[in-house]
Amino acid sequence: MSTDYKSPGFKKLLDSLQQQSWELELIISGFAIFGLFTAYEPLRIGAENAQNDQQIYKFVIYVVAFIACSILLFNLLLHVVLRGLWIGALGLRYVSGDIEFDKLKYSDRFKNYLKKKIISFDRYIANLENYCSVLFAISFLLIFHVLALTLIILSIALVANFIIDNDKLPEWVSNWLGIPLVLFITFGMLLTFIDFITQGILKRNKWISKIYFPFYWAFSFLTLSFLYRPLVYNFLDNKFGKRIIFLLTPIYILILILSGLEYRNSNYLEKDGSSSTIYANKENYMDMMTGDEDYPGEAVIPSKVITTKFLPIFMPYSENVEDRIFEYEASLKLEEDRRGLTSTNFQFSTNWSDRITTRRQKDSIRKHYLQVFNETHFFKVDSIALDGDFIITTDVKNRLGFETYLDLNGIGDGQHQLRVIRKKREKDTVVEVIQESIPFWYFKE
Repeated sequence: MSTDYKSPGFKKLLDSLQQQSWELELIISGFAIFGLFTAYEPLRIGAENAQNDQQIYKFVIYVVAFIACSILLFNLLLHVVLRGLWIGALGLRYVSGDIEFDKLKYSDRFKNYLKKKIISFDRYIANLENYCSVLFAISFLLIFHVLALTLIILSIALVANFIIDNDKLPEWVSNWLGIPLVLFITFGMLLTFIDFITQGILKRNKWISKIYFPFYWAFSFLTLSFLYRPLVYNFLDNKFGKRIIFLLTPIYILILILSGLEYRNSNYLEKDGSSSTIYANKENYMDMMTGDEDYPGEAVIPSKVITTKFLPIFMPYSENVEDRIFEYEASLKLEEDRRGLTSTNFQFSTNWSDRITTRRQKDSIRKHYLQVFNETHFFKVDSIALDGDFIITTDVKNRLGFETYLDLNGIGDGQHQLRVIRKKREKDTVVEVIQESIPFWYFKE
């Protein structure tokens, strides 16, 4: 098969494929919709869990994938509906032919109006074909636009994190390289957005285009637009394509607004209130978190009803926990924060004595770390103060955290309030704050 785009044979092949493209569109849409529906819920849960774990990089990846999945689902479902309408119109045309307005015996006013608006059934089928083809193409183009916006935001964050806020670099490098780069990306993002929504207004003026070209050239790599640029300009030189884009934009905005709507049936009561003396949130009870999307609160007990002589408590780890420990015990804070993305592929050493020494040092620091955690956390059941002796562990869903058991001897039957109290430093004094307040019922076996 010749791939010379100028040859008559290749053009003939493209014309033939163009006529049969609707079959490929339906096949791809069907498989894609099935896959997207399968991935939709796991992506949403993954984004929520990454947000709860404060894993910003993971959260960004999940959010971008979730937005792309939502856009594709909406567009491809609309595409399948319109394609089905198009196929039905073709079948009806085979049976009934074109519309014969005279046979309807309408008044001249209605007959002339309908002839002006509809013109012919063949034109209606042609319009449906155009809508389907353009909608299918624009679905995947929008994913690249979402990816482009994400890459720009990540670029600003990476420059700010690794150049401007990098203590290892000389100050002049951070100021004279990092700040101009952030300004360049921010200003270029604004210019690119203006050029995009005005469909190329910055490229039309001779002098403005000279100023804009360096930004355009840099952002073509930053946003990966060189991969889909022909598709964009093919839309822009077609009025029908522009019309679809302008039609879809307010629809997306409307969907975004509607997705945030909810019906409130009480002036005072809410489902997602924090646990307190009058409310029990399921995030504080292990047996109530049955779904993958359920994430524990800052402290979790087994159930609302405790029948054993002890009370297990699990406190999940988050970066906030470590930040609080650093604020309380500054000696634990490292000069170089090792949290964040890292690779274990190249972290090896042939010196076993060094590895054993390093492991012992880490174990010693971990003991101090856990000692500070135990020192800064204690409990009250009603007015009775109880100390917890935490160890580091994982829960049934392999979440890292701290676990302890409280002795309930001396606690009477009935309703009680567990308060998790944390110590923190404010200037030169240590103050106590209630971190969690969890109601439970205790009945001896």
